Amino acid sequence: MDEKKILRKEILNKRTDQLPAEIIAKSDKILALLKAFQPYQQARTVMVYLDFRGEVRTREIIKDLWAYGKKVIIPVTVLLEKKLLPVYLKDFGDLVEGTYGILEPKAETREIADPKAIDLVLVPGVAFDLKGNRLGYGAGFYDRFLPQLRPGVKKVALAFELQLVPKITPGPHDIPMDYIITEERIINCRLY
Repeated sequence: MDEKKILRKEILNKRTDQLPAEIIAKSDKILALLKAFQPYQQARTVMVYLDFRGEVRTREIIKDLWAYGKKVIIPVTVLLEKKLLPVYLKDFGDLVEGTYGILEPKAETREIADPKAIDLVLVPGVAFDLKGNRLGYGAGFYDRFLPQLRPGVKKVALAFELQLVPKITPGPHDIPMDYIITEERIINCRLY
């Protein structure tokens, strides 16, 4: 088994071992830091993943964005084309189980967004280092999607402290994060 597969398994196990109450408490702390984060405050359209399998929870983030009249875009996985489709999310009631069991808007109600309309992207992942290198789930969906954004759009990873590792060796197509927000801090990856 290669180095990335071993690391992915180790971190996913640590994340899965957390109690639901721990995940909620840490996710609430991450939301509080996010709300104080200037790029989040200034963004009018934010792409947010819908959490699953012990990821940092995002439902409260989405509610917060809606409360301030901001537009929310979620990624929909198109498996055959190996790509993410940016789709507007207007209502939680519109969601159905999709690829990998991740919630996504019903096909008949989907409004596809232009990636250039996105002001900020909140990115999931398995592990991160302080330089913003990301270990995803291994399919490369985000690494193929992120280059479609406007230059300068901030890429922010949401992660628990237990997902931070000393070093991730990026591949040729891996796109680093600009910031990582954990339950304890906001990390500016450009400083490392």
